[in-house]
Amino acid sequence: MVRIRVLEEGIERHFLAGEIPGFAHLSIGQEAVAAGTCAALRRDDFIASTHRGHGHTLAKGAAMRPMVAELFARSTGLCKGKGGSMHIADFSVGMLGANGVVAGGFGLVAGAALSATLRGTDQVALCFFGDGAANRGPFHENLNLAAIWSLPAIFVLENNRYASTTSTAETMKIDDVARRADGYGMPWAIVDGFDASAVHAAVTQAVARARSGGGPTFVECKTFRARGHFIGDPERYRSKAEVAAYAADDPIARARAALGAALPEDEYERICREAREEFADALAFARASSPPEAAEAFRGAYVGDRDPATPHGAFAAAEARAFVARAQ
Repeated sequence: MVRIRVLEEGIERHFLAGEIPGFAHLSIGQEAVAAGTCAALRRDDFIASTHRGHGHTLAKGAAMRPMVAELFARSTGLCKGKGGSMHIADFSVGMLGANGVVAGGFGLVAGAALSATLRGTDQVALCFFGDGAANRGPFHENLNLAAIWSLPAIFVLENNRYASTTSTAETMKIDDVARRADGYGMPWAIVDGFDASAVHAAVTQAVARARSGGGPTFVECKTFRARGHFIGDPERYRSKAEVAAYAADDPIARARAALGAALPEDEYERICREAREEFADALAFARASSPPEAAEAFRGAYVGDRDPATPHGAFAAAEARAFVARAQ
């Protein structure tokens, strides 16, 4: 959780300084969900994330250096500088991708879970999503498929009470979204999303069910984002008092208090210092890296695109040449 916090505070600083292109959405205040969830998974399990996916990516095991390089649009990034904050992915740790499309991760996770079933592995696939995504079609379609096929899938809702700039009180007639799982015959749990241990316990149980052939589970984590929808959000849709009230229940402070004497002050300071040093190293790596060449714009978009003798390769090469010509 400390590493996620340090990373995102750094992203915020350098985005505001104009060093990071595109948009960036922070999960400060929601670190317990990412940490508690991913600690219950293996490296070869799959996750799909949202546009607010830095914490999930780091918690799943991605290295910070290529993560920061990706945010800075550098060729050494996880996606070679072409994905950025909202489309970061790292298949080597089972991170199938953040997603700029709300509810875009459900199909990825259902597909990954089906793949595990067909291949006869005990891998599980887990979908992070927000309360706004729970009102979109892919939510219902893929929960239904996961249920009727008993797929090894876990659906983790980060209910931070706002879909972009709209309160859930305006878009739902229920307080507990997890109750919708009853409509699919799917077990569900509701947990305190500020408590990493509670999140971990619920997801661990869901993972055990999925691995043993028991099918999918819905886990709703009640949480709150301490920052706006995106960096620079004027936040006219919620009061400063509401933000301050939730921000006071900081998940990192909660974890420190729960650990008590098991986490001495000097040990906590060491964790914070190492996280700051890790980010500083990643920042230097990103700054020293080159941006991708213009000719790389369409590389990796199609199977066989590195071979100009194939139709896809010829198309990709032609598109790249046209892109470079326009850029020049």
